[in-house]
Amino acid sequence: MQLDKLFYKYNKYFIILFDLLLVSSSFLILAWAKPATIRLVLPQYLTPFFIYLIIWLAISFIMGKYDLANFKKPIHLLVTITIITFIILSIVSILLFALKLNAYSRAIVFGTIILCYILEIISYRIIYSWVRINSIKFENKYFEEQIVIEREHIPLINLDSEDYKSQDSTKKREESTRKKLITRETGPSVFEYFSEHLNVDSESIVLTATTTPFNIENLNGQELPAIINLKKVNDMRYINKFFEAVNSKLRDAGMYIGCVETSRQRYVRIGNKYPAFIRQLVILFDFGINRIIPRLSGFKNIYFNITAGVKRTISKAEVLGRLVSCGFEIIEYKEINNLTYFVVMKTGEPAYNPNPSYGPLFKMPRIGKEGKIINVYKFRTMHPYSEYLQDYVLRLNGYSIVGKPADDFRLTKWGKFMRKYWLDELPQLINVLRGEMKLVGIRPLSRRAFEDYPDDVKEMRIKYKPGCIPPYVALLKQGMAQSIEAERTYLKEKEKNPFVTDLKYFKMAVFNIITNKIRSA
Repeated sequence: MQLDKLFYKYNKYFIILFDLLLVSSSFLILAWAKPATIRLVLPQYLTPFFIYLIIWLAISFIMGKYDLANFKKPIHLLVTITIITFIILSIVSILLFALKLNAYSRAIVFGTIILCYILEIISYRIIYSWVRINSIKFENKYFEEQIVIEREHIPLINLDSEDYKSQDSTKKREESTRKKLITRETGPSVFEYFSEHLNVDSESIVLTATTTPFNIENLNGQELPAIINLKKVNDMRYINKFFEAVNSKLRDAGMYIGCVETSRQRYVRIGNKYPAFIRQLVILFDFGINRIIPRLSGFKNIYFNITAGVKRTISKAEVLGRLVSCGFEIIEYKEINNLTYFVVMKTGEPAYNPNPSYGPLFKMPRIGKEGKIINVYKFRTMHPYSEYLQDYVLRLNGYSIVGKPADDFRLTKWGKFMRKYWLDELPQLINVLRGEMKLVGIRPLSRRAFEDYPDDVKEMRIKYKPGCIPPYVALLKQGMAQSIEAERTYLKEKEKNPFVTDLKYFKMAVFNIITNKIRSA
């Protein structure tokens, strides 16, 4: 293998070694410039330097600095290096001043960071140009961006061969090609899973490996029976636009099969990749950079401009919710080789929701007084796009003993904690101040949940405003049936004496919460 091909194939490892050399050289230069001999400086700085080196490599790896071919423009790489340097500078400053590490020279510490930053800006710009040129040269051989298998794409057949003189032989050749491609890219177990749902060998089924809506929109034909995509959702910049493009190409009840690395699977992969002493640190940085920053309005555009959406962290609930919002019904999903493969069916047109719930504080459409829809405020306890999965979760698991969807995978870990102590309900005070809700009253229900209530309770419900503290808390009646009965009792009492009833239920509810007789789901 030629030297340039060898470097291209393993360029990430060469770049990591080169980065280690830059950091070490910067440190040694500053240590040499210090008015003391290196012999005296090195023993004191060696241990903290190795800790600093681990932090530097971890943040650089998480931010994707070593995947130079993924940066679309040089400015994106330069901005990434600047952000990484700023993050490291902040961490080092906190450690120095918070822990009062006065024994270490600020000139050596901060000088090393600044000098390394300058050297990286110069050297990485040169390396980036070389990598981009060679990525174009070798990408067809090493990294196929799209594979669409149709009859005309089959390799040339020797017509003189007895094995390929008949049409059946040609079909067998095509079938064998598809199986080999899928098995090579994903493994035999994934091919078997595809085969359980579709006749993968059918030439009418599109097999592709792409992350851009453009490639889907340019597929030949309309009303396709099925599309299989081997690329992960994590690498798509515009996920909903991609799903919408797939929807537009499929016929009614057409199938779409894809895959995603969920956030849980991502952390399993990271945990297996790094030694135990830095595993949690890498996961923590990865969570902050690839999970939190993209959801902050001020940093969202910066994040996606730098990363182009590649290798983003995404939850299973968010992917399934996005699919449902784009007009698909979930048939099945399964974990294979630490990836989640999903099978969905087109059942309608996309919702084209321009403002999906995404931030920490969001509004839920709920039925208010006289049946009017009000937006109830709440702290997020679920993954984004979870609102589209309520019907699916209820069909899958039904209601729990406390009257909420059972085994609800849409809930986040911190969401479970907030619900347990009623913290997620605090923003509803905004609705109280706006006159849409009261402190005590019936639960604000979605249309889907409202349909499960008896007609007599429905008629009584719409006469009153919903409340922050529902009747089941006061009467200690949890579960779907008991919660409905608690509301029926409350509403009948309220018709006779509204103010006294609300005061009575408020005192009973507060007492039950304080004494831990009841907890939120």
